[in-house]
Amino acid sequence: MKYSLSEAAKATGKNKTTIQRAIKNGKISASKGDSGSYEIEPSELHRVFPPVAAQRDAQHRQSSDTQQSKSASINSGLARVLELEKELAVAHERVNGLEAHKEQMADTINDLRKRLDSSEGRVTALLADDRPKRSFPFRLFGR
Repeated sequence: MKYSLSEAAKATGKNKTTIQRAIKNGKISASKGDSGSYEIEPSELHRVFPPVAAQRDAQHRQSSDTQQSKSASINSGLARVLELEKELAVAHERVNGLEAHKEQMADTINDLRKRLDSSEGRVTALLADDRPKRSFPFRLFGR
């Protein structure tokens, strides 16, 4: 079944003058019927101009590809956010561990300072002892 000029325009979504211009330029071959109107073979027409449904499908595929690309980009971004959140949680745990270690070290330092202070007091007391010094044999035998 051959298309008329108006049917060809509807089938391709183009203007009638666009199709007529393509016929005159030799891009599409068409014959004239008994009434003088163009008769265009569908295969010849669609060789140059895709059918409207194919155009819609192509646009739909392009739109779908764009949406998939956006979805992939969003998914990639979300994955990176989750990865950064995990890294942040690990860093937070390390900081908490370091703070606990710091507190433990501060407690140890305070304990050592107290011990040193008490030792200094005993050494000072021993040095200040005014008792007469006894010799070793005296201390040993008590004589």
